[in-house]
Amino acid sequence: MNYRDFLQQLIYKIVDPLVNGMVKVGITPNFITTTGLILNILATGLMVYGVWYRPLERYVWMGWAGGIVLFAGLFDMLDGRVARVGNMSTTFGALYDSVLDRYSELVTYFGICFFFFVAGEFAYAIVAFVALIGSLMVSYVRARAEGLGIECKVGLMQRPERVVLTALGALFCGIFESLIVLMIPIALIALLANWTAFVRINHCRKVMQAKKE
Repeated sequence: MNYRDFLQQLIYKIVDPLVNGMVKVGITPNFITTTGLILNILATGLMVYGVWYRPLERYVWMGWAGGIVLFAGLFDMLDGRVARVGNMSTTFGALYDSVLDRYSELVTYFGICFFFFVAGEFAYAIVAFVALIGSLMVSYVRARAEGLGIECKVGLMQRPERVVLTALGALFCGIFESLIVLMIPIALIALLANWTAFVRINHCRKVMQAKKE
């Protein structure tokens, strides 16, 4: 069992009472997924509002945004768990979850790019945009591979890692009032997410070659 599976099982043990409660009251996975997107939109709104309308308090707003992104990350895990425990898994639900996850990342990274740009850190904004590209490509390569019948979950910088790094970076940016505190995890995502995308491409290449032999 790798570290991700271990952490996942540990978190499941913690949240399962909440999951069971949601199932009992009839909360659907799609509702949870939608709530997660709304929370990410709210977090982005706080980033934009803070840097544009409250520049002297921008770090406070970014800190709150980071906390909301971290909270929204919980919904990313809960929707799938509720679907399995409540026997509500559907093909459409899987599609809906994947699409809204991409929207959540797009919105969140837009907020970070905007925050950096308005704060006068154009280079930081470029790095955040590169992180966005890498995040999307990690997901796209997996989706394309699975469409070809290849399981593709390799690589370090998957969605849970990206969400945690982004959220903690924004949260501590607000606490320490320093853009570099947010820049470091975003730069890490920019590097490792794009690297993960190419690792997945190479993985698919090897699988395809093995099938030919």
